[in-house]
Amino acid sequence: MKDLNEILGMANRVQEELQRAQENLDKIEVEGAAGGGLVKVRASAKGRILGVQIDESLLAPSEKQMLEDLITAAFNDARKKADETSSAEMAKMTSGLPLPPGFKLPF
Repeated sequence: MKDLNEILGMANRVQEELQRAQENLDKIEVEGAAGGGLVKVRASAKGRILGVQIDESLLAPSEKQMLEDLITAAFNDARKKADETSSAEMAKMTSGLPLPPGFKLPF
């Protein structure tokens, strides 16, 4: 059995690595799109929305419902991509850690 200090030191290193990984996720950008790119949403891999781009053709009052639907779809697409990117980045970071099979980190 490992020395308690060694185990605590390992836990501190893991915590520091996880903190760095979380900070890096906010620097990675993903883009969600809907309507063939008529509506685009940029987000960080942590899910923070960075910007929205809407094609001018959708700004007519008659297109209001479609625009609302496309914005919702683009946000959902950006969120999905952010989640996928976050999972991939965390998997890279934790690949060398001695975690039990099926263990999920709380992020």
